[in-house]
Amino acid sequence: MVSLRWLPPRISRAGGNLRSAANPVQRDIALSDYQKEKEILRRRAYDARNGEKDQETCSKKAVKILVDLDEYKEAQTVLWYVDARSEMQTQAAIEAALKTNKRIVVPYCTKGEKGENKLGLWPLQSMDELVAGKWKILEPPREEWGKPERQVAESELDLIVVPGVAFGRDGARLGNGQGYYDRLLAKVRSDCKLIGLCYESQLLDNITMEPHDVPVDKVITEARVYEGPGRVETEVTTTV
Repeated sequence: MVSLRWLPPRISRAGGNLRSAANPVQRDIALSDYQKEKEILRRRAYDARNGEKDQETCSKKAVKILVDLDEYKEAQTVLWYVDARSEMQTQAAIEAALKTNKRIVVPYCTKGEKGENKLGLWPLQSMDELVAGKWKILEPPREEWGKPERQVAESELDLIVVPGVAFGRDGARLGNGQGYYDRLLAKVRSDCKLIGLCYESQLLDNITMEPHDVPVDKVITEARVYEGPGRVETEVTTTV
């Protein structure tokens, strides 16, 4: 099993972590170059995603593969992302999942105690509950956030359908750079299955992983399933 603490090639070749480099100027220049490289990869993946000719058909094929997985069938509490713009479409799948005996959860973008970006977890009963929110993504109405009966703890999730700007065939993930999913994935149970969902065109071979990045267990496209590395076990504690 591969350790979660992967380092980008640029950092590995330098023989240390750029964030703790002895020379602050060299560190800042190297980090700046690394972030520019990530933005180039994001732009390439956005363009590929936006250029998909038949997003609906591809989405149906990928979702069918996903819901046929044993991991999905066995999961009781499932977090689905709600698609927006040209993301692989999930809303029809969420509608169908609500008719099963699974507990369906959707995320919304909020802030943590220290002002950091954070995903709230909403137990969904009907798609009619959702309204257009940040970035025009469907989310629960803001006035309902934080109510104890409408919250789900990270430790309760059995499976997460993970969005991404791009994925690697090895389970690497490139997000939007806001840190919402990075923080969530770092808190879930080690046996919570992480399933990335994307078009084949969003697969890239040169996605690097920083120490805080969490790889997904599987990446599913309209064509096939790619196996990730698995994750090291971590103890997740919750306070009540």
